Amino acid sequence: MADGPRIRREKKTVDAMIRLYCSKHHGTRGELCPECSELHDYAMLRLSKCPFQENKSTCGKCLVHCYKPDLKAKITKVMRYSGPRMLLHHPILALHHVFDGRKKPEPLKK
Repeated sequence: MADGPRIRREKKTVDAMIRLYCSKHHGTRGELCPECSELHDYAMLRLSKCPFQENKSTCGKCLVHCYKPDLKAKITKVMRYSGPRMLLHHPILALHHVFDGRKKPEPLKK
């Protein structure tokens, strides 16, 4: 199944957050370090398999937490660092993320 526009935008946002974090904490330029690359690949997979797809809120408000505990801790750390800085580096993605976060999460259909 191809990703819709909402998931593609969320993937761009997460990609930008991980790249910002990796460049500032691991000194990378362009390429991600192995640890961040693993987190990036995992996050992209989780977004592709999101049960809410185009109706999703942000992952932080989601009713279903689909990350493994260790990777959830890593992505939380990345988002806490990158989130406030996104307005400077990627203002359009940051604003979309804020608006998406205001959406109420839908209950998962069985």
